[in-house]
Amino acid sequence: QVQLVESAGGLVQAGGSLRLSCAASGRTRYTMGWFRQAPGKEREFVAAISWSGGPTNYADSVKGRFTISRDNAKNTVYLEMKNLKREDTAVYYCATGSGVGPSRADWEYVYWGQGTQVTVSS
Repeated sequence: QVQLVESAGGLVQAGGSLRLSCAASGRTRYTMGWFRQAPGKEREFVAAISWSGGPTNYADSVKGRFTISRDNAKNTVYLEMKNLKREDTAVYYCATGSGVGPSRADWEYVYWGQGTQVTVSS
């Protein structure tokens, strides 16, 4: 069994920065990803990183602004978010599954965190 615990999100002004972390326990040498869900919208892929920390994958909407990284010694994955926009407001979830590549497909992720709210104000 894998448990994922995200750090607290927060309220940030547009153009600001925020870093989320997700600590994993249990079997963790697999791809980890971040997804988000805004009110009234479907959950969407944000970023993913392979188990080795090498290959990464980003949604076009966050490319160049968000950076995903991981520290396997700490079983933790990070999402550094810069130049935040109002449309980044959402509940952010980290997830992991049995894959090794940085997949965008949420069905490949088996374990999910509880989610953390990120609100970007203008």
